[in-house]
Amino acid sequence: MPSPSPDPLIRLDKVTLRRGGRVVLDALSLELAEKRIGLIGTNGSGKSSLVRLFNGLLSADEGRVVVHGLDATDKAAELPRKVGFIFQNPDHQIIFPTVAEEVAFSLEQAGRPRREAAREAVPALARFGRAHWAERPVHTLSEGEKQLVCIIAVLVMEPAVLVFDEPFSSLDLPTRRRLEALIATLPQQVVMIAHELDAFAAYDRVIWLDEGRVRMDGPPDAVVGAYRAFAEAVSAEPFA
Repeated sequence: MPSPSPDPLIRLDKVTLRRGGRVVLDALSLELAEKRIGLIGTNGSGKSSLVRLFNGLLSADEGRVVVHGLDATDKAAELPRKVGFIFQNPDHQIIFPTVAEEVAFSLEQAGRPRREAAREAVPALARFGRAHWAERPVHTLSEGEKQLVCIIAVLVMEPAVLVFDEPFSSLDLPTRRRLEALIATLPQQVVMIAHELDAFAAYDRVIWLDEGRVRMDGPPDAVVGAYRAFAEAVSAEPFA
């Protein structure tokens, strides 16, 4: 496991989370200071629940979560401005009919008055080379284009942390590669869940969760290699 940081950006201290009577995270302690961190594990291992603690979508039953100096319990209302969250399905995130309206809403969430947010939406899109999308109905966009709108809408809020929860699952390979290249250029700390394990090759750290606990934590090559071996062994077993 990486050496503890004297001032980790995200800290979990003996965090337990229960959902539906089941323990999802079990007395989990982590310090997340690296710029690029991957989370892997089988479905139900606790990955999505873990990252939802970072922006207040879920609250721990026990223990403490601190994100960039904010206690997740006492300062929950401030977390969405610190932690930008990009969901697996962009249709679950986009709520306005046009691209400009979606971006303007994010600017309002960041504190801009409504008229100012509306004026700034197109220049914000222009910074990403997408000013021509401003009046496009969201439903006419491809899945990759919708995902990019979600990322732009989050970035205009200038969060310190970006969380990606399986952002590539519905994308074709060329679109996925373009989004990976974009993510690599972002200055924010990135925490990403993905089943596409090669996405983590250049990351600083990968954490393998298993039944709400850390099974392995370290450099991508070592952790991903061990997880691949585990997956191959499990896949060779017949269904009961």
